[in-house]
Amino acid sequence: MDYSKITEELFIGTTPAASDYDLLRSLDVGLVINMRLERRPFPDLDAHPLNFLWLPTIDWPFCPIPIAMLKRGTRRALETIQAGKRVFAHCAGGRHRGVAMGAAILIARGYSAPDAMQLISARRQTADPHVFYIRSRILRFARQWQP
Repeated sequence: MDYSKITEELFIGTTPAASDYDLLRSLDVGLVINMRLERRPFPDLDAHPLNFLWLPTIDWPFCPIPIAMLKRGTRRALETIQAGKRVFAHCAGGRHRGVAMGAAILIARGYSAPDAMQLISARRQTADPHVFYIRSRILRFARQWQP
């Protein structure tokens, strides 16, 4: 699993295997947000399983990420952070869908959309929040977000 620490509360990365779940627990992750349509979260058979939120989306310019999904993930992320835990947002490559979710979380935490995209780009080399179809979702989320 490839991941990047964006803030103290937020990690963005690639799809974790079940064998990565102990690492996520050691990072004090309280919520794993899976943005992949093509892969459900692997089952967590631990006595204290991680919390998962599966928001199935496609990484394709002609099928934009629904703003309602970004809002749903953001609300759950804020609850998790307020409870003192961390959030791990992911997609297949940690470049687009997980980045959009991470940017939405940062915006809800008070960042402007440009600052959220810049921070993610600086902390995750492979992130591409500026590709037109991801950037447009982040900007729309910022316009529509109401706590």
